[in-house]
Amino acid sequence: NPFLAILPSSLSVFAASKMGISRDSWHKRRSTGGKRAPIRKKRKFELGRPPAMTKLGTKRIHAVRTRGGNRKYRALRTDQGNFSWGSECQTRKTRILDVVYNASNNELVRTKTLVKNCIVQIDATPFRLWYEQHYGLSLLKKKSRKAAEESEENAEKKRSKHLQRKLESRKPMAKLEQHVEEQFHTGRIYACVSSRPGQSGRCDGYIIEGKELEFYLKKLKSKKGK
Repeated sequence: NPFLAILPSSLSVFAASKMGISRDSWHKRRSTGGKRAPIRKKRKFELGRPPAMTKLGTKRIHAVRTRGGNRKYRALRTDQGNFSWGSECQTRKTRILDVVYNASNNELVRTKTLVKNCIVQIDATPFRLWYEQHYGLSLLKKKSRKAAEESEENAEKKRSKHLQRKLESRKPMAKLEQHVEEQFHTGRIYACVSSRPGQSGRCDGYIIEGKELEFYLKKLKSKKGK
């Protein structure tokens, strides 16, 4: 800008910093490549804001006033969310342990940035406890399963016959995918973030299963190979 060249250095920095992020389309060229004449200056309703770049850490959320007096909740840091287990129709609040994959940018994995559709590892404990209570079956490793079976035998003595019959009727439905069961043994499950932490202030999602899980396991394996 020739005007900025005339200004003293301190004022030119100030003027440059006043330039905002704009989301208009009138400054872009036509599909044929021709330039458009600017019809107006920037407007408040065309503004954009810097990305939140939500990090994995202690919860910190800022409220942002938006058009019409509405509010957005900008999560700067968060480490928990509500995750649903689709095949079992269960949702639990659990801790987010790590960011493991992002289709758009590996840098977001390195910096542990939480964005929509990133793949994270979450704590399996709330889901494991529900599964064990609902089906009366243990999801622990074989080594620690003996101790679990002993405690289960003790619990069975306390259970009423009605409850025992109910658990027995549920056992045929207690089938888990091999990949999901292996994850329960480690105590960490892969999940996908389906909310927008920088817009809603929440980091919610769902446990990935089936073909989707196979796809991401292949991606993670090939990434480790590199």
